This record gives sequence, C-alpha cells and structure tokens, in this order.
Amino acid sequence: MLDVIRDWIIMQGLDVSVANIVARGLLLVLILVVSLIVYLLAKHFILKGIATLIGRTETQWDDIILKNKVFNRLARIAPAIVIYMSIAIPLSGYDWLVTLITGLALIYIIVMGILALDAALNAALTIYTSYEVSNRIPIKGFIQVFKILLYFTGAIFIISILMNKTPIYLFSSLGALTAVLMFIFKDAILGFIAGIQLSANRMVANGDWIEMPKYGADGDIIEIALTTVKVQNWDKTITTIPTYALITDSFKNWRGMSESDGRRIKRSISLDMNTIQFCTDEMLDRFSKIQYISSHVEKKKLELEENNKLAKVDLSNPVNGIRMTNIGIFRAYVKAYVLNNPMINKEMTCLVRQLAPTEHGLPIEIYVFSKDKDWGNYENIQANIFDHILAVVPEFDLRVFQDPSGRDFNKLAS
Repeated sequence: MLDVIRDWIIMQGLDVSVANIVARGLLLVLILVVSLIVYLLAKHFILKGIATLIGRTETQWDDIILKNKVFNRLARIAPAIVIYMSIAIPLSGYDWLVTLITGLALIYIIVMGILALDAALNAALTIYTSYEVSNRIPIKGFIQVFKILLYFTGAIFIISILMNKTPIYLFSSLGALTAVLMFIFKDAILGFIAGIQLSANRMVANGDWIEMPKYGADGDIIEIALTTVKVQNWDKTITTIPTYALITDSFKNWRGMSESDGRRIKRSISLDMNTIQFCTDEMLDRFSKIQYISSHVEKKKLELEENNKLAKVDLSNPVNGIRMTNIGIFRAYVKAYVLNNPMINKEMTCLVRQLAPTEHGLPIEIYVFSKDKDWGNYENIQANIFDHILAVVPEFDLRVFQDPSGRDFNKLAS
C-alpha cells in the first residue's frame, strides 16, 4: 500500500524523497483515522446496540455485566489492535520505531484486557452474591486470588515486552525469588488456604453471628475476603479479623442457635437460705390457691400423708417423715409458669434447677428456650419471666439474696 501511494504522489510531480515522506505521513494519518472510527463505531454503535438488547431481556446478570463496564473496556482495545496490526506498513525500514509503537500498543491491549477481566470478575461476584448459596459458600477470597494472579501475570508480560524477552524466561527466573514472593504474599497465601478450609468445612458464612473476644468481635459477618473478615458489632462498629485467625484461633459461631427452634435462656436468681423452711398447714392452704400449682400441692399433700402413715412417722417433730418445703413448691411454680408461657418452646429442654449454694445464697436457675430468636424480642421475653419471678418470691415466704447496700447499714446505725 505504501508503494501504491508513493507512486501516485510521484505521478503528481513530487520528488521521490518527498513523496516517500508524504506517503508515510498519509498512511499514519489514515491509520489514526481508522483506529478512531473503529473506536467510535465500537462505543456509539456496538455498545449502544448491546445495551439496547440487554435492556430488553428479563435476566439480571447481563445488566450487571453492562453496569460493571466490561464491554466499555473491551471497546477501548479495538483502536490499539488497528495500530498494532498496521503500524509496520508506514514505518517499514524503521524497525526500532515499529518495535516501540507495537510494544506500547501491546502493553495498552494487555492493560485494558486485564481491566476488562477485572470488571468481569466483579460482575461474576455480584451475580453470585445474588444467590442464597453465596451466604454459605463465599467466593470473594477466591476472586481476589484470581485477580492477584491476573495482575501478576499481566505485569510479567509487560516487563517481558519492555525488556524484549520471552515471558517464559521471566517465569523461569522467578524460582530464585520464591522466598521473596512467599514473604510478600504471605498474608494472601495464608488467607487463601484459610478460605478453602472455611468454605470446605462451612465454619463461617456471611450473616453468621460470631464472638471472638481476642479481636473484640461480637456481631454479624458482613464480608469474607482473601486476607480479612469484617464483622459488624452490635454497636455498629466494624472489626477486621485476619482470615487465617479463624483457623488458628477459637471463636464462637451462633449459627446453630439461629438455625435451631429456639434461643436459650439460662439465668438464675439467688435466694436467702435463711428463709427456706418446711411448709405449715397455713402455707399449704395458701399455696393451694395459686392457679399454676394448686393441683400439684393437693396431689403432693395426699402422697406425702399416705407415705408417712405407711411409715408410721411421728409428725410431732417436723424433722420426721417427708414434708414439703417452700423452696420445693417455689421451683414447681416457676416450672409451671414457664411451661404456660406461650413464647417458650416446650419441645426443647425445660429445666428449673438448684445450683450449688454459695456465700450469695441458693441459686435457682431457669434453663429454657424461647421461640423468638430475635435479640430484642428474646431479651423482652427473658425480662418478663424474671420480672414476674422476682415479684412472686415473697409469696412463698422466701427472700431474694443481695449484698447489703448503704441503706441497709444506715438502718443498722439508726
């Protein structure tokens, strides 16, 4: 083509040396014009046509790809391809200049190709996170690993172009730099291995509530990346944990509670042991009028009377025989009250038990599960139960134990 244009210019009466320069200049301008036309066609016609077609489809994944500008970055490669393939024609004989321009064009193509693949990976991650499986098996860490490899490989190719060496030569020379690369990418390698273990064993997933006091984390996981896991604490602060720490350190995952049929209530109140006593007839008459335990008191009274008669027990001394105590009837009442609470799951463990006595009294522990697992509702259910229990303790001639306060000492002083 260069010869044709040069011959035509010579026919117009120009000198051969001038005709050669003009021909090369015209070809360069023509190449630049063609590359500009190709870019405009790709951007204003092909891209708009693709956007119109995507807008008419009902699927969302193609909209995500378009939004991440994958096609825009691919369109920018077109003019560089034109220059790369045709620049040698007008610059024949200037090998150093051809090498320079083709090298720059190739570097530009590699950079835009990497950016297009990066955008495609971002789109793939966005599409994946729209599915429920993404909460159980996060892939952001693997996407980040692929990006690191992508950029690293791209950098090797660019360096090989600048050094005019084959990429195989550079890849083979990396063996000597293995220790340095291991040190540089230590966190990425550890995070990648940890990510595989976390995903394979389903140890954590997005949305899980975890506790990790060592790192001050207590909240929901909002992101699992290559090197870090982000936890949004209940006070809305964000704690960042190294991914590999979830493998090497211990933590508590509340997913089991979330997936179960209830959330555990485990709390106790301490009773003053000085108020524990055998029940008198007057106390039993009073307790038998309490709705939740009336049948229990009557049944127990008859059962104990029969056992004591058969054993010929001398009832003149309260120590003899088997007698009901106010603490025993109180436990029976608390259990009946809890079982009659509609917010308690009766299909799961339901206990009202004594713990070992301490210097702070006798602890009575309630161990049940609420149906509602929402934190706010759960705390309300728990508080309502203990509000009632603390209020009814005196009805059983018992007293809640608490350490003396300044007011108690003032009463003693007066």
